[in-house]
Amino acid sequence: MRLYLASTSPARLALLRAAGIEPIVVPSHVDEPAAVAAAEAEHGPLDADAMVQLLARLKAEAVRGTLDGEPIDGLILGGDSAFAIDDAIHGKPHLPEVARERWRSQRGRTGRLHSGHWLIDHRDGRENAAAGATAVASVTFADVTDAEIDAYVARGEPLEVAGAFTIDSLGGPFITRVEGDPSTVVGLSLSTLRDLVRELGVEWTSLWNRAG
Repeated sequence: MRLYLASTSPARLALLRAAGIEPIVVPSHVDEPAAVAAAEAEHGPLDADAMVQLLARLKAEAVRGTLDGEPIDGLILGGDSAFAIDDAIHGKPHLPEVARERWRSQRGRTGRLHSGHWLIDHRDGRENAAAGATAVASVTFADVTDAEIDAYVARGEPLEVAGAFTIDSLGGPFITRVEGDPSTVVGLSLSTLRDLVRELGVEWTSLWNRAG
């Protein structure tokens, strides 16, 4: 059973590999800001759950069909994450000054990481069914110093991750507590993904294709 990952996120890839799955990575090339803007123009402001679920679905749907001339045959996974605090949704900061300001406002506090999942059953080269779910985990930050924030931002890690932090790399020591599935904070909830796989009539263990 093949799993196609409609994402270039190194964190999601590492999570799946650690869980015994070597996915086929297929970039989706979804214009995320444009997709969110279009949805909000039609339906009004999206909350964090709705936003990550929308983008996860669009990413999975974007890679349906063929890959290198061959039909995609297996399960397609799309995922997206966003961090919410004070009713504000924080995606990737991109700029050092934005990452720095976010850390100064969230240190010593708790926010919620929302991770959207969309799974398409694309066995036999066609879409048979699909299922989606959002997982949420609360994250509490240490009261880090300005010097620690500056050093962390200077390393570049927080610039391209939702909420400007990681739990599985340099940012780990700056997080004091996680409530919920820890993998949610990394990039996708493995327990949620297992539920979706089984909902589509596939045994989770049939995806194991890595030795060890």
